[in-house]
Amino acid sequence: MSSPVPDTIVLVHGFWVTPRSWEDWIAHYEGKGYRVLAPAYPGFEVEVEALNTDPSPVEAVTVPAIVEHLESVIKELDTPPIIMGHSAGGAFTQILLDHGFGAAGVALNSAPTEGVPVVPISQIKSTFPVLKNPANRHKAIAYDFEHWNYAFTNTFPEDRARALYERYAVPVSGRILFESALANLTPGHGGTYVDYANEGRAPLLLVGASEDHIMPPAVQRSNARHYTQEASLTEYVEFGGKPHLMPAAPGWEEIADYVLAWAVRNARR
Repeated sequence: MSSPVPDTIVLVHGFWVTPRSWEDWIAHYEGKGYRVLAPAYPGFEVEVEALNTDPSPVEAVTVPAIVEHLESVIKELDTPPIIMGHSAGGAFTQILLDHGFGAAGVALNSAPTEGVPVVPISQIKSTFPVLKNPANRHKAIAYDFEHWNYAFTNTFPEDRARALYERYAVPVSGRILFESALANLTPGHGGTYVDYANEGRAPLLLVGASEDHIMPPAVQRSNARHYTQEASLTEYVEFGGKPHLMPAAPGWEEIADYVLAWAVRNARR
């Protein structure tokens, strides 16, 4: 007897934001009858405003702790969920699938997993406020609106971009960003390692956005090409005119419906 269609969706947020960034998708999927979980990174359970006031949880968080926490949430579920991640959450989604979790995975504008060395100029410009100073490796770094807008909301009207900056933006861990950049250039089974030849992995959809500056389509396509085995499905799709903050971009409903339909259609039973 086959397993039922997944009835739970786990949404994994990225860096520079919290689970609040999924608020529209949570309501959208709950309206379709799904149970929706959007777990925060350890220490990120507080509101955006609190993290901006006291960013010490951002400084303290690590990739292994994030992955361990996400796994603990999914282990409590009765059946494998659909896992969707945005930005760094896309990398964590890939890691979770590689570890045997999930019925299907969707990685939106994903940060690359280990060994994807593509570094477009726009990505360098987007992360420069952190990586320009080695001392930032030990700090939580907040972006001003200008840099955050370039990296996340470059296709938005300025008033909308400013409203999202005020509502969603939090500092990023300099340590994790430095470690991630190093891992992509010198892979060695670090925190963002996945086995690209894992034939037991659940199906994975990588999603790119044509106007994404910080994780542009070249990164997504390279990440997808690293999955060399054919036993487990890996596909890539790209949406035109969308920035990095795809979950809040005009027309996000179409994207949310598309990726959900893909996940349900291809979910491992």
